[in-house]
Amino acid sequence: MDFPCWWCLLTPPSVCGLRQSDSERAGLREGMTGEAMTDEKEAPCVAVYGTDGGGPFVLVSDHAGRAVPSYLGDLGVSAEDRARHIGWDIGIDGVGRALAQKLQAVLIEQVYSRLVIDCNRAPGHPTSIVKISDGTPVPANHALTAEQIAYREDTILHPYHARITQELDARLKAGRPTVVVALHSFTPEMGGLKRPWQVGLLHNHDNRLAVLLMELLRKEGLTVGDNEPYALTDTSDYTVPTHGEKRQLPHVEIEIRQDLIDHPAGQEEWAARLARLLPQAWALFCQTYGVTPGAQADAEGAMA
Repeated sequence: MDFPCWWCLLTPPSVCGLRQSDSERAGLREGMTGEAMTDEKEAPCVAVYGTDGGGPFVLVSDHAGRAVPSYLGDLGVSAEDRARHIGWDIGIDGVGRALAQKLQAVLIEQVYSRLVIDCNRAPGHPTSIVKISDGTPVPANHALTAEQIAYREDTILHPYHARITQELDARLKAGRPTVVVALHSFTPEMGGLKRPWQVGLLHNHDNRLAVLLMELLRKEGLTVGDNEPYALTDTSDYTVPTHGEKRQLPHVEIEIRQDLIDHPAGQEEWAARLARLLPQAWALFCQTYGVTPGAQADAEGAMA
């Protein structure tokens, strides 16, 4: 196990930054742009895939990555455990990237593992930096100082959400229609209980787009969870409440069962399905709620 160096422990965060390993640098693939935290030697905390083809969808993926900053070593967690669902949303990276390509949409991914900090939790949330996850202790997350917590927030959480904000602000300024689509995956079983849903759609204060997409998915013979296996709330989630609800933008959070997308064929299948059904759901939304697809102001007015 690699431990933080004494310099990392003694110096302020502004001096001792997150450093990117050679293998992590080599992992920056074609089609992705990485955004560094402080300098060129540090790992990017945000990855942006796809191209903006003029459509309404902005894809976000809070748990797509499983990297760990080098100054944290391996967090005290085995490679096998870090590869489990506790470290990331298995399969959602492949789905998101294929979906971005098919929709000609921008996908914004978090690169770091949710074990470092969960980017779908508000700063200070009790499960933002977990000490134990599904029975697995995370030693590097114990006895953290306020400065250490703030450093993870400032170098990982906040830059990720700032990049989403930047994307949405630019679209709003241009008067473009915008739909926020949050992508996640869930385990087939939890606590000894089988989860029957192949996909779940989460919503909170506004369920309109979720309901329309749900109907389309069920017409394909799928078992679709309505706020299952999780419910989206103001306190349990951060991304959709911040970037969808507060902005009054149409939005939906999609959870896909991991055994269906833990392989390339499944990822392609689900990306193709969502690339076909999301535009249909958006068209129905515009028709049902009197929204002009090309006018963001109308869309926001319908949400008010």
